[in-house]
Amino acid sequence: MTFKPLQGAPLLVVGAGIMGTGIAQVAAQAGHAVMLFDLREGAAAQAKAQLARSLDALAAKGKLSAQDVAGTLERIEPIPSLDAAASVRLVVEAVVEKLDVKRSLLRQLEGIVGGDCVLATNTSSISVTAIANGLQQPGRLVGMHFFNPVPLMRLVEVVSGLRTDAAVAQAVHSLAGSWGKVAVHARSTPGFIVNRIARPYYAETLALLQERSAEPALLDACLRAAGFRMGPCELMDLIGHDTNFAVTQSVFEANFFDKRFAPSLVQRELVDGGLLGRKSGRGFYDHAPGAVKPSVPAFEPMELPAETLLSVHGQGAVARRLSDTLAAAGRGFEPVPDSDWVGLEIDGAQLRLTDGRAASQVGAGEVAEVVVFDLPLSRDGGAALSWAPAVQAGAAWVEAAPRWLRALGFNAQRMADAPGLVVARTVAMLINEAADAVHQGVCDEAGADAAMKLGVNYPQGPFEWLHRWGAAPVAALLDALDAHYRGERYRVSPGLRMRAWQRGMVESQDCKGDVV
Repeated sequence: MTFKPLQGAPLLVVGAGIMGTGIAQVAAQAGHAVMLFDLREGAAAQAKAQLARSLDALAAKGKLSAQDVAGTLERIEPIPSLDAAASVRLVVEAVVEKLDVKRSLLRQLEGIVGGDCVLATNTSSISVTAIANGLQQPGRLVGMHFFNPVPLMRLVEVVSGLRTDAAVAQAVHSLAGSWGKVAVHARSTPGFIVNRIARPYYAETLALLQERSAEPALLDACLRAAGFRMGPCELMDLIGHDTNFAVTQSVFEANFFDKRFAPSLVQRELVDGGLLGRKSGRGFYDHAPGAVKPSVPAFEPMELPAETLLSVHGQGAVARRLSDTLAAAGRGFEPVPDSDWVGLEIDGAQLRLTDGRAASQVGAGEVAEVVVFDLPLSRDGGAALSWAPAVQAGAAWVEAAPRWLRALGFNAQRMADAPGLVVARTVAMLINEAADAVHQGVCDEAGADAAMKLGVNYPQGPFEWLHRWGAAPVAALLDALDAHYRGERYRVSPGLRMRAWQRGMVESQDCKGDVV
């Protein structure tokens, strides 16, 4: 099947909601003649009028010229019937997220548009293969998943079903690029790229909350310190717990109830109680006017204590950071590069970088006076960093450990002794899910990295983290979590396991087991 390039071609957008109007705006700004249709009478005209007000507001702020606004609006034509769109070369549907509705619409459109018209669905979760079932030309249907708000979000997932023609997917990929978007190819599997790989970002925090390991404010602070724009709890409050829970439930069911994607009882209770986040006024946080959002205590820098018997264990960026901080303060220390753990030993007591084991497991088998600290992804001084003591540790060391962490430049935040703490287990799980997606042919590494950075504003892509951290230590941390919880959730992806066996062939030669 041969399809001509779609740049400049007339197109139809079906659905005049927020997504459909945004798609129409972007296409019109790129020079396309756009027809806009909605089943509700008058909705398309109302959407154009609202768009005019929004564009005029941008022009008033100097972000658009009056000529650009006029040109964009002139190219958008609300139509009263689909029959008026017989000549378009591309249809993008953005109707309600229901399989039967989308199938019915696209079958109707096949009787109206020409044989060379590409049909695109903006579905965020429904199988493109399933939507194509029953079409006369299933090869011309492709997913074109935009992110909200469409004019601002640069990512477009170009999703191919089993019968999508490769030329169609490539034509849409090129078109999205001409609109100023970054398009990534994806295979039609539950969640596609972003909604699949992102599940652990929410799931790990929800699991820690269910175990009562920490409060939402601490978890959010630690992950913001790692570079995420919003912590998981505040992000779920923004999205809406009903929406987030529904997506998780959909991915869980579509993956035949794979426990990696299991929804959370914590979030289910919020939904059942109507505590949906910002839109209901209450979720993890109180969003009522004047409510004070809880936060972690501010960083209080400290001088390094006077102990003299210091050893820096292990290699890699965390060990270098500890060594550099001690050297800058004029403190002598013994390097122990061949140690099997990373951290600082102080008069026999240990501050250890988490390896996925609980501090108490380390304390039971190796040394009682041990505190574990989280993966410090931030280079900024005073960034929040979680830590936990072993149950075997004495009161004096439990009191002294956070002072050492503050003296080393971290805003130490104590939490319960949960394996992998917060950042390490979350990032490891994001890497694992991305590795599994690539292993299964859902996308490639570059696509996964671009999707997560542009679709959900991650500070780095999962494979960027992996190449700096190393597959072997990530797999080892997940194995420790798997051994602790004895379930399916933390099983290592075959793709990640294979990388670990390759021992460094795909990651940086100097990663040495951490990513700072």
